[in-house]
Amino acid sequence: MNAYHLSPAETAKALGITRRALRFYEQRRLVQPLKTANGYRAYGPDALARLHQILALKRLGFTLAAMPAVLAGRLARLEDVLELQEVELTKRRDDAVRGLALVRAARRRLMSGETLSLDDLTTLTKETTMSEKTPEWAEQMQPAVDRNFSAQNKADMAARAGEFDQIAVQAEWDTLIAKAKSLVGTDPGAPKAADLARRWQAQVRLAAGGDPATFAKIGAVWRESLADPKVAPALPFGPEVMAFVSAASARL
Repeated sequence: MNAYHLSPAETAKALGITRRALRFYEQRRLVQPLKTANGYRAYGPDALARLHQILALKRLGFTLAAMPAVLAGRLARLEDVLELQEVELTKRRDDAVRGLALVRAARRRLMSGETLSLDDLTTLTKETTMSEKTPEWAEQMQPAVDRNFSAQNKADMAARAGEFDQIAVQAEWDTLIAKAKSLVGTDPGAPKAADLARRWQAQVRLAAGGDPATFAKIGAVWRESLADPKVAPALPFGPEVMAFVSAASARL
């Protein structure tokens, strides 16, 4: 390869990813390397810029399913992604500075013989150990959540969420979303679709605590978010999945 292009192996090593990942992104049409006369792939500046966008968006919480629309829309340019990264990295820096100050203050107090109050300990824990980050798509849905849920509604749902295994719940959602995507375009009255609809509704009822009003509000939040052109591209599934699940649920 010349000085302006890298081979797949060189690109993978330089970016810290695998050649399999490069091929996967190419298959998804997220990046298009050049093809040499003898059929070899070559990654130049344009391809590397696009790979930066892909990897940066993954880090920011975007799903691969959402990326084609995102990269063709509001984050089509490298400059747009860099702006988003700057905002996120600034927030992380500020969080790190605040957390470091809390840790140092707590150490000084303990070394001087003081004890930490319950408030001190809860603040310290929340600000310095909670690594779970709300996905960007969930943050973008917040206006729809605020329109449909009262403060008491949110508190009730948060309390219910603490009663079950969040890891298992997320794993089930990942499975259901993948299954729904694979079934879009098939018969919504088929047995596989019916099984998907039952499990999907069970997950929503779990979050709603069995309350029909809350169940309906959750549906409204998703419908509004999917209809919002600024939010929809970042969501883990599109309106075609919602339409299929709704059609399958109507046949139960």
